Amino acid sequence: MNRIIPVGALTLALLLSGALGFSRSLGQDGSSYAPSFRVTDLKGKTISLSDYRGKVLFLNFWATWCPPCRAEIPDFIEAYAEEKANGLEILGISLDSKGKEEVAAFVDKYKINYPVVLETRENTSKIVNDYQPGQFIPTTIIVDKTGRIRHKQVGAVDKDTLLKHFRQLAAE
Repeated sequence: MNRIIPVGALTLALLLSGALGFSRSLGQDGSSYAPSFRVTDLKGKTISLSDYRGKVLFLNFWATWCPPCRAEIPDFIEAYAEEKANGLEILGISLDSKGKEEVAAFVDKYKINYPVVLETRENTSKIVNDYQPGQFIPTTIIVDKTGRIRHKQVGAVDKDTLLKHFRQLAAE
């Protein structure tokens, strides 16, 4: 039997996740290990955390209706185009309640060049529960080449900041 979680429950989960904080084992530098995940992007490709081993991953939690999210997308697109060959990876995690077709149309319209996953009511939002982006979007969580969470930024990330974090972690 399929259970549908109301939008309010997803919102409550997001609110609680920000209040509860991370509860993972920490490395010596205070970083925590990123929880494994397995998701399917809008094109039907299965993606897991292990696919990004040896690369710097930006998990960007966003929505089509969010003005700061929309404002940061062009910077993410440019940075990804410039640094993908050097190990920069971005996974967009849309928290829209709209259907897959509407989010895919948005991705096409804005020419988003990195994978995008849609977390919906039918999908119990395991990645949201595990990564706990908090109550505000956009939120970007940066995972280093060894799979440790190294930074969490609530609010829009501009290209210079994104590249600064990427280059610092890529050099380690």
